[in-house]
Amino acid sequence: MGIDFAPSDRSRLGIEWEIACVDRRSGELAPAAPGLLAALGPVDGFPHVTNELLTNTVEIVSAPHHRVRDAVADLTRLVERVSTIAEPRGVDLLSAGTHPFSQWFQQQVTPEKPRYATLIDRTRWWGRQMMIWGVHVHVAVEDRRKVLPIIDGLLTYLPHFQALSASSPFWAGENTGYASNRALMFQQLPTAGLPPQFTEWSQYEAMVDDLTHTGVIEELNELRWDIRPAPKWGTIEIRTFDGISSAWEIAALAALSQCLVEYFSRELDAGREVPRLQPWFIRENKWRTARYGMDAIIIQNAAGDERLVTKDLEELLPTLEPIAGALGCTVQLESLLDIVDRGASYQRQLRVAADNGGSLKAVVSSLVRELREECG
Repeated sequence: MGIDFAPSDRSRLGIEWEIACVDRRSGELAPAAPGLLAALGPVDGFPHVTNELLTNTVEIVSAPHHRVRDAVADLTRLVERVSTIAEPRGVDLLSAGTHPFSQWFQQQVTPEKPRYATLIDRTRWWGRQMMIWGVHVHVAVEDRRKVLPIIDGLLTYLPHFQALSASSPFWAGENTGYASNRALMFQQLPTAGLPPQFTEWSQYEAMVDDLTHTGVIEELNELRWDIRPAPKWGTIEIRTFDGISSAWEIAALAALSQCLVEYFSRELDAGREVPRLQPWFIRENKWRTARYGMDAIIIQNAAGDERLVTKDLEELLPTLEPIAGALGCTVQLESLLDIVDRGASYQRQLRVAADNGGSLKAVVSSLVRELREECG
């Protein structure tokens, strides 16, 4: 099976933001997405708002842009439009990796969508458990030969992506003890989780051929890896992030994504190798940051050196500063340190619960407020 990789403008990016609908009075998830989308009306092209697996979710999708701030501006404009329609319906919007207390078995799967019906039919209990939300960042790569080595490089920074975006400490009313419960839940699906590490594009094509032949997948987008090639768009898609609670945090993490892809692309242009971690180290890093978030001690390199994830981030940023300047995202990249200072969303949620006698409804209110303050 030959898989073409579409031509694309180097380092151009697009962002997908999954947002949950909640009832204003109870804070419970609400099956409001079909009504909101009907009121918005059909839209061709980008940016747009679309449905997702569950009727409690809308997905906000930017147009492709060269600058992070322009992609994020698409998102905030569309969230404001959705909020305007949701307001008189008693619906609020929030973004997190999981809802603090709603129950998965009370949620409705979006009807008349064959790929969702197929997913649920195949995965059953685990598929119905997918009451989770994320943010996906696409970054364009101009040469297919670069895609796999850049993904290897990005996997060494998967723990940074996960720790900074972690926003799912609660599940069905319980404190899980994890910063990102979503990360470990999502990988239970048979085609989700960490990607295989290939050295040749032909290996990727052979794997897709095997999975298609045996009926594991019918389309490429059914490979729901944490970081994956997106051949249709000519991009690498970073899907590691939990649902991100505010637009400024999305901008910061999109800037990190764009800068790292460009950094590794330049390394390849210069004839240098992109750093690669052993699969068992990548798997361990994912677990550590899902569990400990910003307090995770991560494995930095193939030699097994270790460091606190936030300290490693502080050392990385000066390396990326010239690239951020060239891409026009210096301010957004520097905002990563604001996440460190203020706490990631999971830390903020835990503080709100502690300050309100354990009230998870107060956590929902705080998440609604964070999104509303930036998106009207």
